[in-house]
Amino acid sequence: MADSAETDWVSRFADEVISEAERRAPGKAIVCASGLSPSGPIHLGNLREVMTPHLVADEIRRRGLECVHLISWDDYDRFRRVPAGIDPSWAEHIGKPLTSVPAPPGSRYANWAEHFKAPLVTALAELGVEYHAISQTAQYTSGVYREQILTAVRARATIDAVLSRYRSKQGDGAEEGGARGAYFPYKPYCDLCERDLTTVTNYDDETTELAYTCECGFGETVRLAEHDRGKLVWKVDWPMRWAYEGVVFEPSGVDHHSPGSAWIVGGQLVGEVFGGQQPIGPMYAFVGITGMAKMSSSKGGVPTPSDALEIMEAPLLRWLYARRKPAQSFKIAFDHEIQRLYDEWDSLGRKVAAGQAQPAELAAHRRAVSTAAGPLPVTPHPVAYRTLASVADITTGHAEQTLRILRDLDGVETLDEVRPRLDRARRWVELHLPADQRTRVRESPDQELLGSLGQAEREGLRLLADGLDDWTLEGLTALVYGVPKLQAGLPADAPATPELKTAQRAFFTLLYRLLVGRDTGPRLPTLLMAVGADRVRKLVGA
Repeated sequence: MADSAETDWVSRFADEVISEAERRAPGKAIVCASGLSPSGPIHLGNLREVMTPHLVADEIRRRGLECVHLISWDDYDRFRRVPAGIDPSWAEHIGKPLTSVPAPPGSRYANWAEHFKAPLVTALAELGVEYHAISQTAQYTSGVYREQILTAVRARATIDAVLSRYRSKQGDGAEEGGARGAYFPYKPYCDLCERDLTTVTNYDDETTELAYTCECGFGETVRLAEHDRGKLVWKVDWPMRWAYEGVVFEPSGVDHHSPGSAWIVGGQLVGEVFGGQQPIGPMYAFVGITGMAKMSSSKGGVPTPSDALEIMEAPLLRWLYARRKPAQSFKIAFDHEIQRLYDEWDSLGRKVAAGQAQPAELAAHRRAVSTAAGPLPVTPHPVAYRTLASVADITTGHAEQTLRILRDLDGVETLDEVRPRLDRARRWVELHLPADQRTRVRESPDQELLGSLGQAEREGLRLLADGLDDWTLEGLTALVYGVPKLQAGLPADAPATPELKTAQRAFFTLLYRLLVGRDTGPRLPTLLMAVGADRVRKLVGA
């Protein structure tokens, strides 16, 4: 690991975190943290909030040190808006804790938060992410934070002074709960309507009696020292948790690092108010999806980790997060780019096996295929993803045909050898290959097209049919590229020229039109092998 430390971002952060943890709390378990709001689909951008500390925590564990990765579910946050596709009547729940909002129609989960947490929990298990989950609903409603809440309320003038440095316009303190402009860092949930449309009207520091009114018309007086139906406002809640949990490492998105943001303000409050220290907190960049704009959970329809794991294996998805520094943005492919991505991944695997990978490449690969707890499942016989996708497309998932083709292509004896990659490629074809690009092999020859061909085109088809005896992927590849060379009087190993490339493209287009009725399709050698020699000869009129 020493060799990779200079180039591997995970190792560098692990070094820094270990050193800082030893300074802060020697001998104690090191705490890394993530925070997620189950207010809607938890998408692949949110996954960076988990994967960044996971990779660092995992590296620390690999070194034999005790490290805890906390995932705080911010399920006591307010329900802010009704996402697209949900019955507008859910607007009546705006202002309630996420755990008090009914799950979307048809859900089997108890509430809104549990509905959106569940898919990520399943995905994290598949990704090998080891963590300790904390429900903020459970923390607040069980009174865990009572002393911290009282501390924040006593220090409300100090907090207000810090926040006032960043208030640029009226309304910046919209989440604050005091009356007549007075700052109050605690927001009660109404005991009648359960919403946070409340205003604190009076507070007695000695007795901790707190009076509030709600927009629904309800009001009451409670003792804050015993009150468990409210929470600290976000810019106070976050630094409180850093201090309470002893967090040493927690990344956050670029939106948290602007002036006046929770990260900037929290860095001042954590020490002044709660006697803690701000974590080491790298800023991470956005994760995009090929062909899509920036992801937003509130808008719905954004790909989640579960969506990605339907079409790619867990090690590949881990690798995408491991190979890029947190500050580097990247995109995850759900279109044809996934085939290129898999080619790159397989190429790296071959380099690693041959001992030719650079230290940073080797470290990222190791973090992708294993954790401190052991290796992740991999496909025993990793046939190229683009080949599996083509076969799945051509055979429409027919198992016997698939096995026949893969046996001829790559010596595959059972389909279990190519799983789970085969299943991921099949799902990609089903879910993401446009209908107009799906392959449907013709049932009978296109007699009209065959009748319109010239002598040279007919000769090319005859040469193809005569050469189908070499029934290997290499042989068929050489054949389809070699026919135009033969027709031009060139040897089989002749280098490509612009004229030769033009002739090859024209020949390929003719074959696609005769075999599948359009100008493009899967790679021709794979297509020929899938169709079978006898049927190819029939369709090309030979």
